[in-house]
Amino acid sequence: MTGKRTYGDGCGIAHGLDLVGERWALLVVRELLLGPKRFTDLRAGLPHASPNVLSQRLRELEEAGVVQRRRLAPPAGSSVYELTEWGRGLEPIVMALGGWAVQSPAFPPGDPMGEDSMILGLRTLFDAEAAEGLTARYEVRLGEQHFRVEIDDGRITTQRGAVEDPDAVIETDPTTLAEVLDGRRPLDDALSTGDLSVDRGKAAAKRFAGLFG
Repeated sequence: MTGKRTYGDGCGIAHGLDLVGERWALLVVRELLLGPKRFTDLRAGLPHASPNVLSQRLRELEEAGVVQRRRLAPPAGSSVYELTEWGRGLEPIVMALGGWAVQSPAFPPGDPMGEDSMILGLRTLFDAEAAEGLTARYEVRLGEQHFRVEIDDGRITTQRGAVEDPDAVIETDPTTLAEVLDGRRPLDDALSTGDLSVDRGKAAAKRFAGLFG
């Protein structure tokens, strides 16, 4: 943290901003909430951050103990970035910030959204009452990224990866999924145009779409 600007304030909030308040820092955390990523994957998730700025933020977050770098075992051999155990404590803070921000009258609903952002957004949109009594597993494919979405009687969990024997496989893009889930576009319309496809259970996919609002 040497040479980094500081608020010079003994308040925990001020120190928290010293750690993760720089531009792109919290978005790096967001990109790692669903699991480790390579530098190239982080670049794909944050296309407006230059490589130099992203590298700097990663160094700062490593120095702060929020992020750590790990080399994968052969044959992969590449390095990935992941949140430390302490860094994972930022998850409820980041999610609460997102839930607060979407209620802003200035929120830009038409702006593009990344794959991880869309899956994390499911937690904010999730209607626990609508999912009462439902136990189901879905695989959501957004481009080349596969995600697990599990519903268990009013609770939702999301993570990166494929699902064994899912109730439905939903394949689309983040924009289409957001439009369907927030009611701007009927599911049947997205299906008819091919912008969204369902495998293994159209009825299950319709139930899934009704769990968010």
